Amino acid sequence: MFWMVALLAQDGLEYVYRVYAPDDALPADLFWAAFHCHDEGPHPRASDRFDSAVIWRNSQPHTDLTTHQY
Repeated sequence: MFWMVALLAQDGLEYVYRVYAPDDALPADLFWAAFHCHDEGPHPRASDRFDSAVIWRNSQPHTDLTTHQY
């Protein structure tokens, strides 16, 4: 099972990360997993505000989100 976590970054883009975790994973743990993955990459700093993240399970698509692939 995996979750999708969208993070806002300083460049105005939204970066989406796949986080592998069980169904009962805590949203905060999912957020921090994605945040640390982003922080280790080459992209501009992501917002560390939990409220700005969008988190959903792969079985529940988020239709109003624009994703960017690199």
